[in-house]
Amino acid sequence: MNYILNIETSTTNCSVSLSNNGETVVLKEDYNSNYSHAERLHVYIDEVLKEANVSLGDLKAIAISKGPGSYTGLRIGVSAAKGLCFALDIPLISIPTLESLAHQVSAETGVIIPMLDARRMEVYSAVFDANYNQIRDTQAQILDDNSFGMYLDVGEVFFIGNGVNKTKELISHTNAIFIESKLPSANEMSQLAYQKYKKSDIEDVAYFEPYYLKDFIAIKPKS
Repeated sequence: MNYILNIETSTTNCSVSLSNNGETVVLKEDYNSNYSHAERLHVYIDEVLKEANVSLGDLKAIAISKGPGSYTGLRIGVSAAKGLCFALDIPLISIPTLESLAHQVSAETGVIIPMLDARRMEVYSAVFDANYNQIRDTQAQILDDNSFGMYLDVGEVFFIGNGVNKTKELISHTNAIFIESKLPSANEMSQLAYQKYKKSDIEDVAYFEPYYLKDFIAIKPKS
């Protein structure tokens, strides 16, 4: 048994899965948690373990969605994962958030562009081929009606994530396919984390930090 606990907190979806040999055994998530991860995350962890009748001591590793995404959400998830790894003396595995989001799309041809809302007309995005090989690095980019033209002119482009709503307002290309109402989930992390676990592709628990992509900017509350 190779049980791995997978934690995804990069967006409003507070998501936890327990996997065995790369297959999701139990999944608990809430797309509409409104960033209440501090209250929900440890409850979800307890619930997936109890439902699977698995103890913390049975875990082989903890996997965390590394970002990009919400600064606060990522901090909460990473802090929880590191705390468990320290306490249990097990490895920490990090999964790029956009890579796991891309795995929600099944395409035979074309490219997959997972994207997360980064305020105003900006998104965090990356580009993957139909076999989930990353062919363009992760970027914070401001959208316009010419965005992703080099991919759209060649073939189908599957857009997925909470950046889709603002993208479809600008892009009307016939090759654009918009997959709405999807957020990163711990479900797709299960197989990705297991593959890393088998290769001992792990993080230094003491020094690991989330991949924010951009510096955190505090927003003053309205008076």
